[in-house]
Amino acid sequence: MSTAAAPVRTLRTGTVLADLLPASRVRDVALVVGGAALTGLAAQLSVPVPGSPVPVSGQTFAALLVGTALGARRGFLSLALYAVVGMAGVPWFAQGSSGYAMPSFGYILGMLLAATVVGALARRGADRSVPRTAGTMVLGSAIIYAVGVPYLALATGMSLGQAVAAGLTPFLIGDALKAALAMGALPAAWKLVGRKG
Repeated sequence: MSTAAAPVRTLRTGTVLADLLPASRVRDVALVVGGAALTGLAAQLSVPVPGSPVPVSGQTFAALLVGTALGARRGFLSLALYAVVGMAGVPWFAQGSSGYAMPSFGYILGMLLAATVVGALARRGADRSVPRTAGTMVLGSAIIYAVGVPYLALATGMSLGQAVAAGLTPFLIGDALKAALAMGALPAAWKLVGRKG
């Protein structure tokens, strides 16, 4: 009786999780639309934060997950579709809002950039281990805040310090929890895929 473990398939760097599906234009369109829809659905998991025009929502986690799983190009297109459709009036931004004349719209622009960056990092294997996934999620969150907080300050007339207090500080614990979820889910998905190969 052999006790040797089944061989583990080595998946090359340059591949993101979405690339493991059979390649076609239909696949790519479905992934882009699905990523936008996932972000819109996650945005509905939203809780108002007292004293802040920005709610806690699942959309930032979804945006980072979409970028990482789909890669930079499809992640960008997915979040661009999410933003454009929401600006056109579909109420799928946080708290069922739409349009671009809201103080939290800068976070949506930040998510578009963050999904692109984390997608590019995922192509370099940044989602295959817990420490690298943690770093990728922290960087993605930092990009979202780097765009969202100054936008919040400009849109509301807050000082930068007030915008940090209202649009960053209350969200740090939630972002740490979201990063922890990603740190467990993404490397585990790669391990599972490697074993099935």
